[in-house]
Amino acid sequence: MLNPRGAIVSAPDAAGAASARPIKAGPEIIEHWFTLVPAQQFSATDFYAEIDAELKAQKVPALDIKRVEVPEGGLLSDNREYLRMQRERLTFDVCAAPVGVNYFFSYRFYLEQVKVEPWQIAVLLIAFWFLLNWSIRFLGLFLGPMVLLMVLFLLGWTMKNAIGLGLRDLDTTLLKLPIIGAIYERYFRKDTYYRQDLRIACCSIVSAIVKGKVEKVTGAKGVKLLKEFRYSPVFEGAYAERLTKPGPETGADTHANG
Repeated sequence: MLNPRGAIVSAPDAAGAASARPIKAGPEIIEHWFTLVPAQQFSATDFYAEIDAELKAQKVPALDIKRVEVPEGGLLSDNREYLRMQRERLTFDVCAAPVGVNYFFSYRFYLEQVKVEPWQIAVLLIAFWFLLNWSIRFLGLFLGPMVLLMVLFLLGWTMKNAIGLGLRDLDTTLLKLPIIGAIYERYFRKDTYYRQDLRIACCSIVSAIVKGKVEKVTGAKGVKLLKEFRYSPVFEGAYAERLTKPGPETGADTHANG
């Protein structure tokens, strides 16, 4: 489920508190998941490589995968490597890192807000002014503005129906343009049921792969008990604690929500 308000979440305290207060911010948090593995160490490089390979095998459409350096604190702090997956404005950040003698795995799913800045509107108005003057100069005072308005109307209609017209390459190109992209997505691009469902599908795929890989690498070292913390707007900003304890035969999970 998508959070109607932009929020970031703080990590649970050392005692494993099951609630945290959301703080207002730009991105729209979809989900934040965290698990700590006591007294164990793993390879973040190998963990990221396995997730990368699995996602490529899934052939998730238009999903860009890369590794990014994220500061641990302020400007002069060390950087921590994250595995980042992006599809349009949907971003998945996965982290695997040591904390003392322990190790944690986490992911964050968030949706960047569409922002149309005043300077972008100003640039378009200046461009329109130059086009208007150019049309009047070459086509006349009456015909020039008429032709310009017809061209702009046709362009707007095409942008509004780019996907329906089968112009997926045009849609992708417009989204990446530095000035036009935000205006196109904010005012012309329809947020359809399919796009909403596809975002949820991507979240489900990435979540399942990350958790599956965590279970694999921890299971290889004989870790049988994992404590997880999951933030989702459906829980009204709370971290729900989940205890995973494989059964002797079926591997069934038992849950305890804090």
